[in-house]
Amino acid sequence: MLGRILGAALALGLVHTASAADLRPDQVRFREIYKELVETNTTLSAGSCTEAAAKMGARLKAAGFAESQLSYFSVPDHPKEGGLVAILPGTSKTAKPMLLLGHLDVVEAKRADWTRDPFVLIEENGYFYGRGTSDMKVIDATWVDMLIRFKEEKYQPKRTIKLALTCGEETLEAFNGADWLAKNKRDLIDAEFALNEGGGGRADANGVLQTQGIQVGEKVVQQFRMETTNPGGHSSVPIRDNAIYQLAQALLKIRDYEFPLTMSDTTRAFFAKAGAGRTDAMGQAMVAIAKDPNDKAAEAQLNTDRAFHSMLRTTCVATLLDGGHAENALPQRAGANINCRMFPGSTMEGAKAALEAAIGDPGVKLIPLQPIRGKSMPSPLDPKIMGPAEKVAAKYFPGVPMIPTMSTGASDAIYLIPVGIPTYGVPGFWSGPEGSGAHGLNEHIAVKAVYTGRDYLTDLVKAYASAG
Repeated sequence: MLGRILGAALALGLVHTASAADLRPDQVRFREIYKELVETNTTLSAGSCTEAAAKMGARLKAAGFAESQLSYFSVPDHPKEGGLVAILPGTSKTAKPMLLLGHLDVVEAKRADWTRDPFVLIEENGYFYGRGTSDMKVIDATWVDMLIRFKEEKYQPKRTIKLALTCGEETLEAFNGADWLAKNKRDLIDAEFALNEGGGGRADANGVLQTQGIQVGEKVVQQFRMETTNPGGHSSVPIRDNAIYQLAQALLKIRDYEFPLTMSDTTRAFFAKAGAGRTDAMGQAMVAIAKDPNDKAAEAQLNTDRAFHSMLRTTCVATLLDGGHAENALPQRAGANINCRMFPGSTMEGAKAALEAAIGDPGVKLIPLQPIRGKSMPSPLDPKIMGPAEKVAAKYFPGVPMIPTMSTGASDAIYLIPVGIPTYGVPGFWSGPEGSGAHGLNEHIAVKAVYTGRDYLTDLVKAYASAG
């Protein structure tokens, strides 16, 4: 145990934290790429993914990539939401390519709300701060830096390596580059599998790395408009038949409805492996549910943890509310947005039918909102993916278990998996129990996590590419 803790502490930089002066030359250049990406504003409101893609393309070209190996893309209606596909050819005529996927866009960030400027890469007390430092410009920078190093080293992979830097992942209403490529340039990104965001490790409150996770599957987002209508009337003559009351009753029904427990190979493996590493009642319940999904006592225990509860089923929750048209009139209309996260393999039609049955009121309309998501199946627990991830992890994170996970959120994998490209969220980086602030204030990531994760992913991609 002491050896494991010391090894993890060394990996996390608790024994010695590298300063800028300690960096290797290759790490210095990586930091420059990382800095350039973080400091290029790529929010939907004021930024430009097209600019960020052009900067990364210029770096790849300077490293020796030919014009024919760099494909920029955008559409006239969204000139600032463009992206880039870069290709490093492999030597094998039979091995299918692999795809490195990364979104360049970031969530909005207001300077007045942040302790530091969100669009300046700031290194402070062992952390990098800035919008995108963890989600996901650290991976984007790793992919670009990796291809530059491969080119300069004259490394020739057996398997062709493709890189797709896209926009629109963070905003449903925006142009989505991954979706566009899947629909319009499928041959350009054709691959046996893709590596994406969504995985990563977790450290405890003392900074000791506990697990590394590889994401194998994720939920699918589907929005519904729930609406009630009524003739209304004067507020001085109220009646029980009120659009707002009717909507409120339906919302309570949704609050109280539990979708049935569902498990996949990924979640079963997650609960079995993660539970085995715990000695508390929650760990026992995790192992029990993996053995028997009908174990109601185990399910009840797991439901006390919000994250585990969501991993076990489809979830739907009200997120927006509106109603009425005047303060002195009975409402003629009331509505709410229902945000559903559908378990892999579920369908919009199935979720809609379950909610309508739970509401039990034909006067409440449930309208699927665009984009309507198709059925998304989880990527397989492929030994060709899991094996190298575990082997390389043993070098960088000795004694730390590698656990397959299913994300309760969603990423651009929802566009690749349906067109036949299994997609996996990579391990390597990590955060503490407080999280990274992704999508929130003061986003950050440990400096040591950045450099260690970057080296881990470089070796991992080489392992996949060399085994083609």
